[in-house]
Amino acid sequence: MVVPSTTPAVRQETPPPLPPPSHDGIGIPTVDLSAPGGRGALSQQVASACAEHGFFRAVNHGVPPGPAARLDAAARTFFALPPHDKQRAGPPSPLGYGCRTIGFNGDAGELEYLLLHANPAAVAHRARSIDTDNPSQFSNVVNEYVGAMRQLACEILDLLGEGLGLKDPRSFSKLITDTDSDSLLRINHYPPACTIQKLDHENQCKMKSSFRIKTGNGVNQSAGARIGFGEHSDPQILSLLRSNDVDGLQVLLNCDGREVWVQVPADPSAFFVNVGDLLQALTNGKVISVRHRVIASSCRARLSTIYFAAPSLHARILALPETVTANSPRQYRPFTWAEYKKTMYSLRLSHSRLNLFHIDHDDHSNVGKGEQE
Repeated sequence: MVVPSTTPAVRQETPPPLPPPSHDGIGIPTVDLSAPGGRGALSQQVASACAEHGFFRAVNHGVPPGPAARLDAAARTFFALPPHDKQRAGPPSPLGYGCRTIGFNGDAGELEYLLLHANPAAVAHRARSIDTDNPSQFSNVVNEYVGAMRQLACEILDLLGEGLGLKDPRSFSKLITDTDSDSLLRINHYPPACTIQKLDHENQCKMKSSFRIKTGNGVNQSAGARIGFGEHSDPQILSLLRSNDVDGLQVLLNCDGREVWVQVPADPSAFFVNVGDLLQALTNGKVISVRHRVIASSCRARLSTIYFAAPSLHARILALPETVTANSPRQYRPFTWAEYKKTMYSLRLSHSRLNLFHIDHDDHSNVGKGEQE
């Protein structure tokens, strides 16, 4: 349950002090969702991890292994297809199959992927070009996994609401259970580093053989490491990431006042929880949207699946009243998810897009706009 730690305990803000998330020795907070210390302590651990890091590893989460195993098998089958068969499911718009290209503004990475809307009707439509032999089976596998992820995301968001002391702890989860929810499922396949040239040839896309990357100690090195997926934050409310046993994920964490990239040890039995931009805005900055990336350096393929829990396009994103006080005025102007999504697609992957919605309290016209909307 409690992992020995070489890092400082996560700061508690609500008396009396409750147990913080445990750490694995390199800065990755771990939360045991089986609540061995009771639900009250668990909700404080979730809130603390989201406030301090915007990220944690969830263990003993109660999700059975079957849905993940079936989705992984379906994904491996798809990514093993010849290139021309996979390309029937693309190009990404942004949904569908993509290779290397990420978004519309020049971002790229050493991966191929499927990006699917979580709505069952949208999954069924896309499945016809992904699994031409048995599209209904692919749809059933995806829908089963999405259902499990939605349930887990709601549980985590409700715990966060309790930990933050919200009048309605379900304020966050209600947004992602709306019938028009814009949640997504992304399946990333990072080919072995030693076979990336084959991916180059098969998909007729060119890229430099290596990138200079910034390592955890702040030193720039170029030891053949490749950017699998570049630095970014997730724009939605919450993301649940699961991968096979191949490393690659890195998160940008604060360590003694400086930001460092921390390698996240792969754990196929766990889910890695990322706070998204919308959740940071909804809590008035009380939790932080974590920046992360994937480095493709293994000679084994990495397969990861990410569920992005999002509200409906028309949902109005506004800091909840409990998070706004005289000493903590509203940080972000109100906006809709559709507006934020449009802004996201106009920018590069690494852009700190939430800053564009920040209220400058020295600008009285801006403050007035934020309060009136």
